[in-house]
Amino acid sequence: MLIINKLNKKIIKTEANTLRVHSIESFGTHDGPGIRWVVFLQGCKLKCLYCHNPDTIETSGGTEYEIEELVQMALKMKPYFGTKGGVTVSGGEPLLQAKELIPFFKRLKEEGIHTNIDTNGRILNSFTKELLDNYTDLVMLDIKHMTEEGYVALTGVRGKETAFNFAEYREASGKNMWLRYVLIPGITNKPELLHALGKHFRDYETIEKIEIQPYHKLGIHKWAALGWDYQLKDARENTPEELIEASNILKKYFKKVKVN
Repeated sequence: MLIINKLNKKIIKTEANTLRVHSIESFGTHDGPGIRWVVFLQGCKLKCLYCHNPDTIETSGGTEYEIEELVQMALKMKPYFGTKGGVTVSGGEPLLQAKELIPFFKRLKEEGIHTNIDTNGRILNSFTKELLDNYTDLVMLDIKHMTEEGYVALTGVRGKETAFNFAEYREASGKNMWLRYVLIPGITNKPELLHALGKHFRDYETIEKIEIQPYHKLGIHKWAALGWDYQLKDARENTPEELIEASNILKKYFKKVKVN
């Protein structure tokens, strides 16, 4: 796995032909179907308590890449994609740069490369709609919590309905979508929340599967490096039994459930 991170490079103002990138990962296997070339964009308006990449949150960070430079980098990886792989753009929140992603994804589609967005679903403007409707093969949508109180506690902002509105828009388009849900013991790992999640989405036809993301603490050292307090330090990781129980509940509502 190759990680490229150039956070110390001089930053210039973002133009329409550039993207502000935090890092790039080759051979991603948990970021969509097949082998993925993953571009992590800089900037996010949420501050999720469990975020394992908190250094992607600040919008002023990152490195400016020319879009065509990124396209050429992706083309070098194309032989490894096979019939299923492609490019995933994650973050941070990639749709903060939806306008700039349009020409990037357009070029990828011209080159026959599968495109995927990993998003929290908070941004649904005209640029996002054009990107989704014309150039995005797959959306991976993060569902943070099923209640407004829980959403605010986890993310620091209000608006759990934004993700549901985003999902509704994607469903209406008839284009493929995956859901993702972080399973935090005592917080999101509650049967009533899992049933609520399933009931909300059970009639969606575009959802190919839901991925359970087990809770982990791999990003704690990054919070410390930023001088931020990691508030979930006392939370524990999931037991195998909890993962099985959550999976069994969600299988009642979704065609496919995967534990990452």
